[in-house]
Amino acid sequence: MQSIKLDFKTKAKLTWEDMKRNKHLYVLLAPYVILFALFTVIPVLMSLGISFTQFNMLEAPRFIGFDNYMKLLLEDEIFIISIRNTLILAIVTGPVSYLMAFVFAWLINELKPKLRAFMTLVFYAPSISGNAYLIWLLIFSGDSQGYANAFLRELGLINSPILWLKDPDWMLLVLIIVQLWLSLGVSFLAFIAGLQSVDRTLYEAGAIDGIKNRWQELWYITIPSMKPQLLFGAVMQITTSLSIAEVSIQLLGFPSVQYEGHTIVTHLMDYGSIKFELGYASAIATVLFFIMIGANLLVRKFLRRLGE
Repeated sequence: MQSIKLDFKTKAKLTWEDMKRNKHLYVLLAPYVILFALFTVIPVLMSLGISFTQFNMLEAPRFIGFDNYMKLLLEDEIFIISIRNTLILAIVTGPVSYLMAFVFAWLINELKPKLRAFMTLVFYAPSISGNAYLIWLLIFSGDSQGYANAFLRELGLINSPILWLKDPDWMLLVLIIVQLWLSLGVSFLAFIAGLQSVDRTLYEAGAIDGIKNRWQELWYITIPSMKPQLLFGAVMQITTSLSIAEVSIQLLGFPSVQYEGHTIVTHLMDYGSIKFELGYASAIATVLFFIMIGANLLVRKFLRRLGE
């Protein structure tokens, strides 16, 4: 036991000496660490604690144990609908937009610098466009003048206009299409940066070692060389696909017809910003947080083996 204590004390002393020796590095890290703790770590911990209480901002929080979680998972039918919609959107838009972002980045990376810069702007622009929803509202307008309805009528596929944004049979499909268009953004830029950073001499070495075509170069050289960017893109896509809210509110309304566009985040906004049931809203946020953590761990495990 004494030797273990001595070892621990020795390690602690060495760590302290190492920190003093590199104190300038810790000073540089301090602003980020402080801001991250204040605006991310502490709010997450506070939300976790509040989720076990009944809290409406007018009265002091009252501890109720797991009642919020029991109500959320066993009694709240709208939350079950929101989980279904969120998982459908995440499973479809997450992987598809991730692959689209990588494929487009790979193809555009082969262009000449000026053309590459222009095409990068073209693909990134939708994610920062303030009028993106207005364009899609015009395309999926429910009258005969909407672009989608007019096009389908010209082809003779429909006789009467489809209420794209009010008909539950079509609402989720519209949401998926628009979300795919909006979700290339940050991941696309990360992949472009990763492709630009790959050491070109690796391709020459690969040719000597027997790599014969572009697909082999992609699998054995390009992908392993840009794993950090692939991981970053995966995290961003998971976060984006599981936190869809604004696009649903802008296109389908809040609440949407039969809650067909309702997601976990819109359910959270309903209880947190409108009903002010902050304990219940915190329980929703906690469930979403652990779903995101689990999805990120699975993707990280998969990406570690990619290209091996």
